[in-house]
Amino acid sequence: MLHFPRWQTILIWLAVALGIAYAAPNIIPASYFSSLPSWAPSQPMTLGLDLQGGSHILLQLDREELVEERLKSARDDVRRLLREERIGYTGLSVSGNAVQVRIRDDSQVPAAREALAELTAPVASGLFGSGSISEMTISEPQPGLLRLTLTDEGIDYRLGSALSQSIEVVSRRVNELGTTEPVIQRQGDDRILVQVPGLQDPQRLKDILGQTAKMTFQMVDQSVPVQEAIESRPPPGTSIMYSMDDPPVPYVIEDRVIVSGENLVDAQATFDQRTNEPVVSFRFDTKGATRFGQATQENVGRLFAIILDGQVISAPQIREPILGGSGQISGNFTVQSANDLAVLLRAGALPATLTVIEERTVGPGLGQDSIDAGKVASMIGAVLVVAFMVAVYGLLGIFAVVALGANIAMIIAILSGLGATLTLPGIAGIVLTMGMAVDSNVLVFERIREERAGGRSIIQAIDAGFSKALATIVDANVTTLIAAVILFYLGTGPVRGFAVTLAIGIVTTVFSAYTLTRWMVAVWVKTRRPKELPASPLHVIPPETAVRFMRLRRFTFSLSALASIAALALFMTVNMNYGIDFKGGSSIEVQAIEGEADIADIRSRLSGLNLGEVQVQEFGDPRDVLIRVQAQDGGENAEQTVITKVRDALEADYDFRRVEVVGPTVSGELARAGTIAVLASLFAILIYIWLRFEWQFAVGAILATTHDVIMTIGFFVVTGIEFNLTSIAAILTIVGYSLNDTVVVYDRVRENLRRYKKMPLPQLLDLSMNQTLSRTVMTSVTTLLALVALYVFGGEVIRSFTAAMIFGVLIGTYSSIFVASPLLILFRMRTGGQEAGEEAEKQPVTGAAAKG
Repeated sequence: MLHFPRWQTILIWLAVALGIAYAAPNIIPASYFSSLPSWAPSQPMTLGLDLQGGSHILLQLDREELVEERLKSARDDVRRLLREERIGYTGLSVSGNAVQVRIRDDSQVPAAREALAELTAPVASGLFGSGSISEMTISEPQPGLLRLTLTDEGIDYRLGSALSQSIEVVSRRVNELGTTEPVIQRQGDDRILVQVPGLQDPQRLKDILGQTAKMTFQMVDQSVPVQEAIESRPPPGTSIMYSMDDPPVPYVIEDRVIVSGENLVDAQATFDQRTNEPVVSFRFDTKGATRFGQATQENVGRLFAIILDGQVISAPQIREPILGGSGQISGNFTVQSANDLAVLLRAGALPATLTVIEERTVGPGLGQDSIDAGKVASMIGAVLVVAFMVAVYGLLGIFAVVALGANIAMIIAILSGLGATLTLPGIAGIVLTMGMAVDSNVLVFERIREERAGGRSIIQAIDAGFSKALATIVDANVTTLIAAVILFYLGTGPVRGFAVTLAIGIVTTVFSAYTLTRWMVAVWVKTRRPKELPASPLHVIPPETAVRFMRLRRFTFSLSALASIAALALFMTVNMNYGIDFKGGSSIEVQAIEGEADIADIRSRLSGLNLGEVQVQEFGDPRDVLIRVQAQDGGENAEQTVITKVRDALEADYDFRRVEVVGPTVSGELARAGTIAVLASLFAILIYIWLRFEWQFAVGAILATTHDVIMTIGFFVVTGIEFNLTSIAAILTIVGYSLNDTVVVYDRVRENLRRYKKMPLPQLLDLSMNQTLSRTVMTSVTTLLALVALYVFGGEVIRSFTAAMIFGVLIGTYSSIFVASPLLILFRMRTGGQEAGEEAEKQPVTGAAAKG
């Protein structure tokens, strides 16, 4: 185990060197890399929106509107096709998901079916048109009545096509804003995720993305007074539309469209040379120019309306034919509104309305504060862990620290190489990895000490320590990795970032703590030929302990059972402080521009806005205030109205540092996904432990972990800490940590079961836990050191997350000793050998028992 061929040494240090090289761009200024060759690593990690500021918006395509538009289009197609074939019909209408029409002459029904056959013709679907579906089917429920029904496959096809088209339109609109590195991607069957880093005006982004931007040019019907048309009914073939003015001006508009926005080839914001007011100049393609020129030539003196999404922008009079294919749109524009309209027209219209169902916006100031807090917490956590390891293990601790540094460098390098996004929970994952990374080294070092105490030579003890610790290291880390993988697949947003960081950290930890540390120890042994292990200035746990843990099992079982029942009772009777991720609503963090925030004044300003329940509280600094607004009854759009009203009321005196809006659709999905994530991770880990151990170990580990989850939920209820999306990450990490701890103990129990076949199970469990006690305490202390640094210095945003983690580490350590191990007695792990081992049971539990 301590022999390394030259090629292995080269590969180990090549991996470390590559890690340092790819991590360097995150520390060294970018100007330094400009002089390096193009192949040299120069790409730093991408910072998440919570670190650099920006907007995260989730848009949902309106499925019902899309179906309605398709049915209207099909109705018009039926009218056109039957008229072309001169087939008489009546009762053409839309009913449900179908268009139906009655043919007057029964003898013409076959001809009508043939004329309408093109609407039921298969359309290409799938990659390269490899498949086909029928959008509509035709039937004759009654003689002479033809019904064309939109199929489910047709709806899905139309939805997919509309989503792809919408992504293209959204991409053009966002790119027109001049933003850098936006992320625009499909999410699910009907959603688009838009992330724009560094955006200063999220409201403008929402306004631009939320407009369908269907522009048409239609004539104004001046044959009847507008008021008369409103009071009675408009003439056939016309509709009442209103302008964007305040108050809006009504117009009677002919339904016939002269030219649509599809015929526009360019639109630019300019200034009217006569009035110097902002206007939008446009230019048609050849077809549009011809139709527009013909219409203006035939209607000189009449008004024509420019309509955007059902509202009249302007209705100028045609003074002379416009034959050049270009013109301008005037109205009450500002420079920005003219620019925005030009952006919408250039990008094209959306096939259906996009609704904002989730919004998360972080101001650049808060992002920088988060970066600074993360750096401080990381440095302090690193110093604490390094000092503790060196104090406990001396020279071996220094080896562990070097491995830890290489570990962190490789985590950052892999994140940079993958182009992964580092979020605030991602920083928490790195700091947590720092605490957990020493666990593998502690396992090895404690095993080496144990083997040395058993009489082996230095070389034999080191070799056996690394060899026997390997299986435990793999089992302990695989359980955490399972939780991280499930968290990635079932989580969303920042939680996925945390899962990625944690998973990468687990892989690099196994390499650095086992392979790299083993290489350094091997070189030390080879060059120095030591006679004894390095001295340890600090002893956390005495070398040999003889604690009778199993004597306390009835008391601890009772205590754990009562605490778990109490936690569940509180959960069912006391309302947990759910965040907006699970119950919907708005969360807004503001900071006073001058002086301290006046909470009473904010409450009075918001009380008259009719927003329902509004909570206003100080958030960390006296200048900072957190505002929570309950979910609105009006659906997704009502949630966006809340932000607009709050901005109008407070933006004169407060900076908006963070805005989160979660609609009812997303909140329900997040709650469901979080529950599934916890259950799925427990089930997957149950299967893994069952395969690696025996069923008693698997059930014991799951029951102990379930106990930890229940207790953590009780902690949230009792403390009133907000339970949000990152809390799910905390619970799943606690699941991984608790199982990590339990598996280490179980691994030693399994080893001792094979070695001491006649030892009574309670005494064997005491022996196993005393043998692993030093490792259990050491790992818990190092993890807690990192978490406490994160809690104190990591900032207010992740304080609740860290508090849950600290509690989880404590309760996980308790359960691995006082819950998981006694469960093996309850499940009758060993039914034989109890009587035969009575004399052994009377012996004191010491490390000497391990000598055999």
